Amino acid sequence: MIKYGRIILALAAVWVVAGVASAEQKFTFQEYIQQYTPLVLESQEVYGIPASIKMAQALLESSSGNSRLAREANNHFGIKCKSTWTGATILHDDDAIDECFRSYGSAEESFKDHSDFLDQSPRYQELFKLDQKDYRGWANGLQAAGYATNPSYAEKLIKIIEDNRLYLLDQGESVPAAKRETAIEEQSNPADRAKVDIDNYVVSQRMRGYALYNNNGTQFVVAKEGDTFEMLGRVVNVSPKNLRKFNDLPADAGLQGGDMIYIKRKAKRAENGKLIHLVREGDTMHSISQQYGIRLQNLADMNRRNANARLLEGQQIRLM
Repeated sequence: MIKYGRIILALAAVWVVAGVASAEQKFTFQEYIQQYTPLVLESQEVYGIPASIKMAQALLESSSGNSRLAREANNHFGIKCKSTWTGATILHDDDAIDECFRSYGSAEESFKDHSDFLDQSPRYQELFKLDQKDYRGWANGLQAAGYATNPSYAEKLIKIIEDNRLYLLDQGESVPAAKRETAIEEQSNPADRAKVDIDNYVVSQRMRGYALYNNNGTQFVVAKEGDTFEMLGRVVNVSPKNLRKFNDLPADAGLQGGDMIYIKRKAKRAENGKLIHLVREGDTMHSISQQYGIRLQNLADMNRRNANARLLEGQQIRLM
């Protein structure tokens, strides 16, 4: 009890409740695992459902939080309405067209209902007699009991568990944020910055051939090949000096095609519910500050780091 409690508290900082997985956000397996580990550990402790099994089912059924059911209905386990369901519903094509699926107010509700669903259904009772660390037995038992129609369902669950070392959860241990921790060399030059995927942002207006996008309450444009701060400044009516300042760049910084350039001061913290960024290869404090529209120094202060800090892949960077 105490052991699981410590892990839940330690990982609570990365747990974002329902609604965060918007249409724009795409979860990776690792991001999903880190975000929902507290819920599967709680389920293991309260219901006796192996945390590895519950996480593997959630990853598979929700496409790691990216499926339509997960995004629009917070349904992370593909549970259909059934005759006993009296809550909200959503129609979705599965084995047939427009089948009725359960809809929840939050991801937390979905995880709890999944536990109740297994706990209260007679056909799953034999599973609770298995060793809690017997994820293979649980996987085969779920398939035999008819949880899914896919004949490879158990095989898929076992592969997800073993590929991602989810069995560590059953042993009361947390899963590493990434399989490898590759050092990202300190980059003191903020010009080494990642390009922006404009499909993730909403166009607010257009100005002299440039689209203005909204991010975290601030507008930005995407630089074109050959642009300079002087040229871009004339387009958006902002001095080159202020453009560099708004984007936490030195006075002699140049532009690269695809750069994300804010035309006003960025926010002091994330204002869209996003709590944590998991560092990927190539990330710097500056690139993260641009990605989320947060002032570089504020981001550094929140994480008690230098703005030019060396980052490790899989590290967690607070956004608010």
